[in-house]
Order: sequence, then C-alpha cells, then structure tokens
Amino acid sequence: MVDSVSMWRPPRSCDDYWSEFRHCQSLWNRFHNYYAHGTFPSCGQWKEDYHTCREWEKNPGPDPKETLQQSERRREAEKRKFTPVWDLRRDPPTDWHMPLHQDKPQDSQS
Repeated sequence: MVDSVSMWRPPRSCDDYWSEFRHCQSLWNRFHNYYAHGTFPSCGQWKEDYHTCREWEKNPGPDPKETLQQSERRREAEKRKFTPVWDLRRDPPTDWHMPLHQDKPQDSQS
C-alpha cells in the first residue's frame, strides 16, 4: 500500500505559485492595489509557497504538505471574510416577463 504523503499533490502546481508571485510583483498589480486599498500588496507568501512546493517535490514529507495546506486554508478564509456587495436573490423579479418602459424619455435625450 502506498502511503498518503507520496500520493498527495499540492492544490496548485508549483509554477502557479511562481506565476502568482510574479503577478503580485508586477507594476500594474502594485499600482492597482495601491489605488484600490492604499497599500502595496504583500507577495512574500506566494514566494514562500513556491519554495515549499519545490521542497515537497524534492523530498515529499508531512511538513511541506501541512505548510501548503495551511497556507491555502488561510487564503480561502481571507476570500470568504468579505461580504458580497449585492444581495443575491433566490427568485427572478415577479415582473421579469413584462416589456421595458421604452416610451419613457431618457435623461440623455432631454
């Protein structure tokens, strides 16, 4: 029977971690993040995950596996912590089949 450590693969390929790090370091992304959030992005975790993934490829073991899993869990928890901007509706509006009010004058035609 093959042990579970040797069968396990990281949730992403190691090249994906490197690509994310390069994107994070790009001038465009740094500008966007500074404009949107007022700070530069911290890209260290992507680089650390890349090195951990490469380490796991060389020497599969429980330590790199656990480190990558914790990092992915933190990343997913960070995504879920923000509330959605819009309220999702369960059903379409009751008058969805009605024609639009095309006889109303629009603001741009005034």
